Amino acid sequence: MEKFKEYIIREYAEKDLEWIVQTHGELYNKEYGFDNTFPEYVRDPLDKFHSTRKVDREQIWIAEKNGKKVGVIAIACFDDYTAQLRWFLLLEDERGIGLGNKLIETAVNYSKEKGYGKIILWTVSILDAARHLYSKHGFTIEEEIPHKIWGKDLIEEKWDLIIDPAQK
Repeated sequence: MEKFKEYIIREYAEKDLEWIVQTHGELYNKEYGFDNTFPEYVRDPLDKFHSTRKVDREQIWIAEKNGKKVGVIAIACFDDYTAQLRWFLLLEDERGIGLGNKLIETAVNYSKEKGYGKIILWTVSILDAARHLYSKHGFTIEEEIPHKIWGKDLIEEKWDLIIDPAQK
């Protein structure tokens, strides 16, 4: 993968947690007008994930370019059969080059290796680029719920991907 030679995708460390929260807050405020309740929406489950993490079933990956954090994605255990894709984000300058695909492939492949049969994720309908990637990777919308959340009227969406653990 020549075009990704300056990028690495690594497992997270505790020092990355604040970056994940801060970057989500800043990016979603700038790009979508989300209010200051959004970072706490990210922080609370992220802190819980870190403190109760099932190290053999859950992971966060950080994408770096030349030592600078530029993206994140995670797989959390929803139940024994179901993984949850969480905290997917790419900085604006890193979009459109295939790095988002690579992060989703990392998460999906990990889920297959760990024997999950399904991956779920929650997103909102205004995140067009992320939704395009989810669809491209075989996720489908299973539920839509209108919400007034983060200072916006949004449609929250639950997406599913059925995976076959036998295809490791």
